[in-house]
Amino acid sequence: MAEPLRIFIIDDEPPARNRLRDLLADCGEQMPLQVAGEAGDGPEALRLLAHIEVDVVLLDIHMPGMDGLQIAQHLAQRGQLVSVIFTTAYDAHAIRAFELEARDYLMKPVRAERLLAALRKVRGNSPVAAAPAERQYLSAHERGRVLLVPVNDIICLRAEQKYVAARTLVHSYLLEESLASLEQSFPQRFIRIHRSILVARSAIAGFALKDRGSDDEEHSGWVVLLKGLDEALPVSRRQYAVVKQFRQGEAP
Repeated sequence: MAEPLRIFIIDDEPPARNRLRDLLADCGEQMPLQVAGEAGDGPEALRLLAHIEVDVVLLDIHMPGMDGLQIAQHLAQRGQLVSVIFTTAYDAHAIRAFELEARDYLMKPVRAERLLAALRKVRGNSPVAAAPAERQYLSAHERGRVLLVPVNDIICLRAEQKYVAARTLVHSYLLEESLASLEQSFPQRFIRIHRSILVARSAIAGFALKDRGSDDEEHSGWVVLLKGLDEALPVSRRQYAVVKQFRQGEAP
């Protein structure tokens, strides 16, 4: 007998989640499946899905704070190969959903036979990762919670042991992604000034010469001045070209 499909439901409306559970109970008479969990918003879903394995996510699109398209992007960036089936009352996002390699796009009210067909489609194929897309938020962990940090608010990213600190004007958040992967994900937004530091291009106020100290041979002697912060960040010798471009009037 085939292993049951493990299904996770994400919808901000409890009645909608209950209806999907009822529909899945009907589908369960035709194929093996189990409901592995549910969540009412994006942060809760990402927190729970970090600790359980599922095969399918039934995902609403219109939700407050973080919509279903953003959740699908986060799952793909985390490398979670789950099949996403969107369930929504709106057809306006169908093109974007299939760009994210969604397995299906079900219009509410979802019908049992339509849901069963979508699940059978998943059963017949292996899950694929969603197409990479620039995220609007990064997931940070703080005191057991998953926080969403707007990428537009991040001034710099700094590697600190096994974490990366994302600095905004008001707070610093710890991310579990590597600096190299973040640089690759946001090549137009951040620029490397040091082996352990990325800076948002839009946050650069200028550069200044500063005594690097006799114990820091990697430091070029230049520092980056940041908009809204008194802190200056060191530019390594290897990344001195960033300073050179700036002084020549080129966009770094």
